[in-house]
Amino acid sequence: SIRHAHCKTSSLRTDVWVSRSDCVCVNVKCGHQLLLVRGEAAAITTKTTRSLGGSVMNRKRNLIPDVFRQVKKHKSGLAEDFKLVDKTEAENVDGVPNDTKSALIFLASLFPRKLFDDSLPPIVLKHQLYSIVKDKTTVDRQLNELKDRGDVRIFQFGFDTDVFGIVFTEDYKSKVLAATATKGTAATVQKFLETVLNSCTDIGFNNDKMLKEFSFCDQEITQLVNAGLLTVRDFGCWWLAIPSAGRFVKYFVKGRKAVLGMIRKSKYNEVLQSDLETRKVTSTVKLGIQYHVHDIIGAELVKCIPTTTGTLLRLNDV
Repeated sequence: SIRHAHCKTSSLRTDVWVSRSDCVCVNVKCGHQLLLVRGEAAAITTKTTRSLGGSVMNRKRNLIPDVFRQVKKHKSGLAEDFKLVDKTEAENVDGVPNDTKSALIFLASLFPRKLFDDSLPPIVLKHQLYSIVKDKTTVDRQLNELKDRGDVRIFQFGFDTDVFGIVFTEDYKSKVLAATATKGTAATVQKFLETVLNSCTDIGFNNDKMLKEFSFCDQEITQLVNAGLLTVRDFGCWWLAIPSAGRFVKYFVKGRKAVLGMIRKSKYNEVLQSDLETRKVTSTVKLGIQYHVHDIIGAELVKCIPTTTGTLLRLNDV
């Protein structure tokens, strides 16, 4: 319907189009949206309406309060955020790394250096990367690239053939040199780092390679074994090793067992990840609860179930 009202914005008395309590000033020179209050029209927005030749639906659409338009934009923004999470090339979301090197740096920051008097380089287990970067193919490819460039070294731990340790090369060199600086094997260790480590990315070596290619004698190989840089794999074969890593392996095995026991004691053998990470742990979990959470997730010892209250961890053997 058409009524006469006073447009306070344009200071004109003019006809207004009224729909329930809302009205629009139809003066060509004004075009403000108005709100009819006790017979008067008060401007509630400065958005200019289209000409009167538009459809009724367009007019009604212009009468939608801005607050509802804001809600629509907010919902649209959330949808865009979820689309962003699904993109593999997206940047980090909520501080979670989305590439292998960033994940390595994050996991290395969880390593308790003080526990070992800073004598060990930060050790990251390969399967822990799978708890952060879900695409295993991407992890393996990017990790091989880092290894081929000499940025990281990969180690085989004897307690499980499927468990590999990863250490940044510079950290490894600095800790090895510091550990052997005052020992009689210092010269042999220096030779090993300069000749073998700088030119070969293998995780193991055989007798022919050490004797012929790198010109080490049997006595020098024995010194490297005693210094902890090599461990015996088989007759005439050795794994590249981290000196004094035996304590780490001991703490790791006990800590994993303790964390799995905590989940097993929970109702239905499941627990929220956020609750598990904030629990008080026993002295057997020396490496830290977060370090072990990434371990059991990456090793697929637990299932990760998304819920409205967070990620639920459920034992896989149930």
